[in-house]
Amino acid sequence: MKLGDVEIHWLGHSGFLIKNSRNIYIDPYNIKERDEKADIVLITHGHYDHCSLDDLKKVVKEGTKIFVTADAQSKVTRFDFSIDISIVEPGMEIDLGEIKIATMPAYNIDKHFHPKEEGWVGYILKFNDLIIYHTGDADLIPEMQKLTGFKQPNKRFIALLPIGGRFTMSADEAIEAVKVIQPSLAIPMHWGSIIGTEEDAKEFVEGCKEAGIDATILEKE
Repeated sequence: MKLGDVEIHWLGHSGFLIKNSRNIYIDPYNIKERDEKADIVLITHGHYDHCSLDDLKKVVKEGTKIFVTADAQSKVTRFDFSIDISIVEPGMEIDLGEIKIATMPAYNIDKHFHPKEEGWVGYILKFNDLIIYHTGDADLIPEMQKLTGFKQPNKRFIALLPIGGRFTMSADEAIEAVKVIQPSLAIPMHWGSIIGTEEDAKEFVEGCKEAGIDATILEKE
């Protein structure tokens, strides 16, 4: 998907490649070999399906900047060349020139898989006329209410939300989150691999459209 100067590629599960002048990978897991090596990698937390060393080895190059939560730090130090590792926690602002990145809390409300005290994150990527929010493995959390102001006439606001259920939001729960966040476009993730089906993704898209919010399923690359 191309939006102005920015491309959004879904790599399966919760993995994405965001391309503008740089290649930004988020939570690559079980991905194909890719020619585009990472300038920036964003890891939401240390679970194996979000911080996978085997998959990082497919995209990381010397000098790649990796932003990672503290629990996953040890996984991303096993390279034979120099990388730039930064530890993140909720509530940070990162200035990378034409790209600004903010970290949001990502945790479960009524499940024990992603406790709030772990300090795991979602990421908000801010470009000139585009904002992309990758929720990480978050439920519908109170902090999402602060994002409604991102939908502006001169900016597109894209939300990437898990819909697989059990470990994260279900399709129905993600629809409720979209109603709070009010993005310009919602894209389902965290399905088609470990948990969650295409039917869940279709249910999510249909529910979003019934709520008056555009949504689409990206084809896995």
